[in-house]
Amino acid sequence: MTQYGTVARRYATALLDLAKERGDTEAVGRDLRAASSAIAGDDDTRRFFTSPVVNRQKKLETFEKALAGFDEIARNVALLLIKKRREALLDSIVAEYETLALAERGSERLQISSARALPQSELEAILERLSRHFKKEFEVHQNVDPALLGGVRITLGDRRIDATISGRLDEFARDLHRQKDLNA
Repeated sequence: MTQYGTVARRYATALLDLAKERGDTEAVGRDLRAASSAIAGDDDTRRFFTSPVVNRQKKLETFEKALAGFDEIARNVALLLIKKRREALLDSIVAEYETLALAERGSERLQISSARALPQSELEAILERLSRHFKKEFEVHQNVDPALLGGVRITLGDRRIDATISGRLDEFARDLHRQKDLNA
């Protein structure tokens, strides 16, 4: 969970409930991500948004204009955070919202890291096996990390399956150290 996990989860839960009432979970999520990315993507904007010394009314006016085209719920949560001096929560709220929205759809985030891009057939085989085992669908994020040397590292929630060469080498090194400590 993020640094502001409990409070962010409360906001995200309330946001998801409102979005579900309106039937707009996708639009709210999209605009929350867009607002968070826009603010985090520019250092000056981020500093202005999160600074406790910037006049709150000036912040409200600025972000009311900047977020005018956004979904009403997403815009209002950003403005509420400014009013309550909780601007630093925005990224955590967005992450919690996305996790809750995925769970609502019976899905979970799945990170697959490999030394090279996986062929589609391999990726589909991994997903099919994981879906069968966990009885869930997954939102897959793939990345290539040459430092892994070979194999795959799968992260879902707080679970990690490390079937990489570098992971096995690390495990082997730990075993050697344990053996050395036992023999000493």
